[in-house]
Amino acid sequence: MIQFDDVVKKFGDHVVLSDLSFTVKPGEFVTLIGPSGSGKTTILRLLMTLETVDGGTIQVGGEYLSHEERDGRLVTADEKHLRRMRKRIGMVFQQFNLFPNMKVLQNITEAPVRALGLSKAEAEQRARELLDMVGLSDKVDAHPMQLSGGQQQRVAIARALAMRPEILLLDEVTSALDPELVAGVLNVLKQIAETTDITFLCVTHEMQFAQDVSDRVMMFDQGRVIEDAAPEKLFTQPEQERTRAFLQAVIDRSA
Repeated sequence: MIQFDDVVKKFGDHVVLSDLSFTVKPGEFVTLIGPSGSGKTTILRLLMTLETVDGGTIQVGGEYLSHEERDGRLVTADEKHLRRMRKRIGMVFQQFNLFPNMKVLQNITEAPVRALGLSKAEAEQRARELLDMVGLSDKVDAHPMQLSGGQQQRVAIARALAMRPEILLLDEVTSALDPELVAGVLNVLKQIAETTDITFLCVTHEMQFAQDVSDRVMMFDQGRVIEDAAPEKLFTQPEQERTRAFLQAVIDRSA
């Protein structure tokens, strides 16, 4: 479902991703861990086309993401192609990014009506189903400022799902939450992962969540994957000393 081939990303002279190659199968839940600045969020931003690659290619569902084939060669994709590809991918950010002037229901229905062409009735039915899924069916008429941080993040998750994405990207979705609100959001995500065929790519510092939900965990350092394994192996018998040191540091911080 996701394929990176020799992807390079630079910011000025700083190389963030260096010849990065990896794949994610349809329906897989893959988590990216590693120190700050190792390139994890940049990967998500490339998939959302918020950034452009400086080398290599990305494919989504067998189609090039930001390139097109013309006359037997790859060229930069036009905006029409990018818009079509963006519809296949949803993202939940660290900050909730809800529209403060809109009630919860409209926050979820706005994009499906405008971007997918759903009728208002169909979009509202879908929104109510999703709010029920995330445990907020009683907050349809609330404004975001009337919700807790955990509730706002669950609305953001419902909003992303309303676009019916094939891929859902999660970028440190609990980092802005008070500790007591984290478990509720993670439980919602775990339920979605277990009950849908959505492909997940997740950046998180919640190691227990990564261990519980992931099919694979990739350890990043300096723009490269240094270890890629099932969570039961990576968290208990990591092969790389850098992985062991990172996990120990995370455990020490949370102790």
